[in-house]
Amino acid sequence: MKAVFLDLKTLDQEDLDLSGLKSLADDWVFHDLTAAEETAERIRDAEIVITNKVVIDAALMDAAEQLKLICVAATGTNNVDLDAAKGKGIMVTNVTGYGTPSVVQHVFAMILALNTNLLGYHERVQAGAWQKSNSFCLFDYPITELTGKRMGIIGYGELGQGVAAVAEAFGMQLMIAQRPGSREAQQGRYLIDEVLQQADVISLHVPLAENTANLIGARELKMMKADALLINTARGGIVDEDALVVALKSGEIGAAGFDVLSVEPPREGNVLLDNPMPNLIVTPHVAWASQQSRQRLLNLVVESIDDYIAKSSVRRRLV
Repeated sequence: MKAVFLDLKTLDQEDLDLSGLKSLADDWVFHDLTAAEETAERIRDAEIVITNKVVIDAALMDAAEQLKLICVAATGTNNVDLDAAKGKGIMVTNVTGYGTPSVVQHVFAMILALNTNLLGYHERVQAGAWQKSNSFCLFDYPITELTGKRMGIIGYGELGQGVAAVAEAFGMQLMIAQRPGSREAQQGRYLIDEVLQQADVISLHVPLAENTANLIGARELKMMKADALLINTARGGIVDEDALVVALKSGEIGAAGFDVLSVEPPREGNVLLDNPMPNLIVTPHVAWASQQSRQRLLNLVVESIDDYIAKSSVRRRLV
C-alpha cells in the first residue's frame, strides 16, 4: 500500500514523532512541499494521500486510480473537492480539536502584551531609557488590568469556550455573542452589536463563510470602545483590514492583535503590514502551531488512517 504526504513541512519541523504514521504503510513517500504542477505525478499510484494545503480537485482524483483515502491535516477541507471524492467513493477525513490549548494561549499572549504595553517597555529598556531613569521604574506607557473587564467572544465553539474559561480565571465578565446570521434569540447570548459596544476585549473564533466575511467592518469598528482590543486568531477575511487600519490610526479602537491575514502568505504586501503601529501586533498564523498541538494533529491523522485500514481489512475479508 502506497501512502504519500504532500506537504509534511507545513506540519513537521523535525520535532514530531512520525513513527506511528510510518508504521501504517510499507511504502511511504514524504514531500516537504508540493507545487500544483507536481501533485498529479506524486499521487498517481497512491492509495492514501495526506495534504495540509495542497489542492486535490476532481481532475487529480480522475488521474489517481488507486486513491481511496485523502487525509486533510487541518480542520478545513476547502482544498479538496468533496463532491468529486464522494462520487468516486474516496474517503476524506479532517482533524479537529487539536489546537485549543495553543490558540487560547496565543490569544492571551496578545491580550496581555497589548494591555501591559509589553513590546513598548521592552523597546524602551533596549534603548537605554531605564538605565538613564532617575526612578526605579518607567511609566512611559499605560498598563491596564483584565480583572473586571468585559470579554466579548464571537464564535463559541471549542476555541471560544477555551478562551472564555481563561478569561474567567482573570476575573473578566463574559459576553458571548449570538451566532452570526442567527435569527433566533439564544438564551444567555448577546447580539453582536451589543458585544461590540460593551466589551473591552473582543476575540473572534468563527469560520470564514458567507455570513462572516467582513463581519467586522467600518460600521462595527465605530461601535467599539475607544480603548477596546480586537483579537483575531480565526481567519483574515472576517475583518475588513482597510477599515481596521483607519480605526487604529484614528483612535476608534485601542489596539488589535492579528494572527491571520486575508491572503497568506502576504507576498504582495498587506495593509496591516504596510502600516506598522505600536497598537497592532501581527503574527504569522502560528496560534495553532505549538509542538504539542502539531503532534496531536499528526496523531489524529494516524487514527484516521488506522481506522481506514481496519475497515478496509474487514471489507476485504467479507469479499
